[in-house]
Amino acid sequence: MRPSVKPTRRVSAREFFWDLLTFDRLMTGPLVHLIYWAGLGILTIMAFGILGTTVGLALRGEDFSGVLLAVAVGVAGFLVIGALVLMWRAFCEFYVAIVRISDDLRALRQAADAEAAHQTRLHGQI
Repeated sequence: MRPSVKPTRRVSAREFFWDLLTFDRLMTGPLVHLIYWAGLGILTIMAFGILGTTVGLALRGEDFSGVLLAVAVGVAGFLVIGALVLMWRAFCEFYVAIVRISDDLRALRQAADAEAAHQTRLHGQI
């Protein structure tokens, strides 16, 4: 089951510019998604490089040892690429978690300020 998605509201150009200047809202959340896909693209290019290396090794060898070396390089290379993909995903998820913690702390601070203002109004009326 998918978690509910908060509806996004339209932000005017002035509010967007003000957010860029004041750091009230962090822009890194959406930016991490672009960085994640760019990193996966780089890892895909590396995987194609490993594939090319294995084919080159297999074609270059005159006997069966070239094919065995190509298979070993291919398996080891794709295991390394798989580990790098998992590490890249973990790094990006960690970064998103840190950004969300910051957003949650800001919301808690705003709620505490609103509660303090409400308590001040109540004590002022008595």
